[in-house]
Amino acid sequence: MNVSVSGTGYVGLIQGVGLAKKGHSVTCVDIDRAKVESINAGVPPIYEDGLKELLAEVRKNGFKATDDIRQAVLNSDITFVCVGTPSSRHGEIKLHQVRQVAREIGEVLREKDYHVVVIKSTVVPGTTEGMIELLEEHSGKSYPKDFGVAMNPEFLREGSALDDFFSPDRVVIGSTDKRTRDLIRKLYEGFDCEVVETNFREAEMIKYASNALLATKLSFINEVGNVCKRMGIDTNVVAKGVGLDHRIGPKFLRAGLGFGGSCFPKDVSALMHKATESGYYPRVLRAVLDVNRDQPGKLLYLLDNKLGSLSGKRIAILGLTFKENTDDVRESPSLTIIKDLLMEHADLVLFDPMGMPAVMQLFPQLQYAQSAQHAVHGADAVLLLTEWPQFQDVDYGDVYVLDGKNVFNTKDRRPKNYEGICW
Repeated sequence: MNVSVSGTGYVGLIQGVGLAKKGHSVTCVDIDRAKVESINAGVPPIYEDGLKELLAEVRKNGFKATDDIRQAVLNSDITFVCVGTPSSRHGEIKLHQVRQVAREIGEVLREKDYHVVVIKSTVVPGTTEGMIELLEEHSGKSYPKDFGVAMNPEFLREGSALDDFFSPDRVVIGSTDKRTRDLIRKLYEGFDCEVVETNFREAEMIKYASNALLATKLSFINEVGNVCKRMGIDTNVVAKGVGLDHRIGPKFLRAGLGFGGSCFPKDVSALMHKATESGYYPRVLRAVLDVNRDQPGKLLYLLDNKLGSLSGKRIAILGLTFKENTDDVRESPSLTIIKDLLMEHADLVLFDPMGMPAVMQLFPQLQYAQSAQHAVHGADAVLLLTEWPQFQDVDYGDVYVLDGKNVFNTKDRRPKNYEGICW
């Protein structure tokens, strides 16, 4: 099948190369010419384990990128919309990118007999129906007679996105048009998972409810961890015992600094805003965000208690990305901690295997180490803020190590002078 994908970020590029690997003819579209040239040169603009190798493979079979959305849509049967939906400071998502792409696709649809547009960007319930109105307005055509529309949410985890694409838990197809649903079902033939067919709003809500529940598990175990630390209880042992219950499961029960990234904070906030807009105040979701917001402060409180005044103290920060195996620093708890430590006039030295280029743009004045071992040398304290496994192999000597991400979640390999944020 001929497929075009609008947007080459963490969702769009994975969707594009994944479908190309499955044998489809794929063209990715982006307005950023530098990204387009980078992809066509075989260099992904994002880091994801295995992506560079897969991109090299599918390029041999015709996968390409372009900044010409008209030609991409004209030469495809299906277009996936995978552009960003950032949050405003009030929590609601901004839809200007999705709307702009819908207008552009609508103009191209004037020249086509039939085409299916699939919204894959994370959007609040009711958005896809609004996209239909834009497509009709700019194409002069009618849904579903002249074109199809579906909501097909993504469930990718950064750092393991390719594995998640090829081995999904489920595929959700939200549409009120059978022809559209059948075409997308055909596109996903060969995926070993259940296909869930819904209407637009149900598909949109499945994405938000999924992320909100995962975020809730994280805030829950962090709150339990805060209690356990006060009572001298090992939170990791508790989490293991709780996770063995098949009704609960062990995933997302790893206590630590809290969640970040482009999904959980944004999606929980957006769902809260939409719920409030509809006249309901979501107390559980508010608590999830409150616990997550306060968690970095717990780490700074422990650091203050250990070192006293932080002014002039050399603090090594290991880990800048919001999680391991990614270069994404969006909403990373590390950024909050860096800002707070700078307010205390601490002397910071930073290291991350993948995240330093992005953080250098935010804090060009800071010192960046060549390795984790180099950062630790001469430090008064070390903060572990991302769960990169290689941080377990560093020789910390007698320096105080404050673990915010459960890098050492078992006791046998912990440094001499070690403390966990909530265990």
